[in-house]
Amino acid sequence: MRYIVIGLGYFGSSLSMKLTEMGHEVIAVDMNMQKVEAYKDRVTHTICLDASDAQAISTLPTAETDVVVVGIGEDFGASVMATAIFKQIGVKRLMSRAISPLHQTVLEAIGVDQIIRPEQESAERLAKKLEMRGVIDSFDLTEDYNIIEATVPERYVGQTIAESNFRAKYQVNVLTILRYRESKNLFGKAYQKATVLGVVKAETVFESGDILVIFGKIQDIDRLLHSR
Repeated sequence: MRYIVIGLGYFGSSLSMKLTEMGHEVIAVDMNMQKVEAYKDRVTHTICLDASDAQAISTLPTAETDVVVVGIGEDFGASVMATAIFKQIGVKRLMSRAISPLHQTVLEAIGVDQIIRPEQESAERLAKKLEMRGVIDSFDLTEDYNIIEATVPERYVGQTIAESNFRAKYQVNVLTILRYRESKNLFGKAYQKATVLGVVKAETVFESGDILVIFGKIQDIDRLLHSR
């Protein structure tokens, strides 16, 4: 996969290096030439340009990029401008870093696909989420066992917990489900807010867009999410 990461601060550089180590193509962008030079041998590509400049961004291969991550933290204005430009271009998947509640509200108003909160998110954890298709979040309990948030596979929509039989088929347990409902932010713009269903029952039915919170070994979870 190809990623564009905007900002080579601590978070952006860590994410870029981790994704590169995983074998992905990464284009890391920063307007500070010293940072660009510092990471050129550890990231697939590093480019010096101003990501708040639409003309400069137009030189990037956005149409062939799977995910754009705006990781700028210290410059609120540059972060919002870059995010808005990528949203206008219509990239496949847009993620942006928020450093305050106000920043998050503005990003929600722009309409990014996912907001990253650095106080909750490590670059390594985010890289793992990007690596596994369908995974929203992950928590390592031990070297072998994980709790994963993942979008319910379409083949299970309409089935109950009992019918899906995850435990017998994959040795994976469903802890709960996050289901999205429409809400409004401070600007009055509608957005989808996750609600927790609590302890699920055998008769709970999976709906399209449900986020499953599941527990098991990472290889078993991967089989559940991607086997046919």
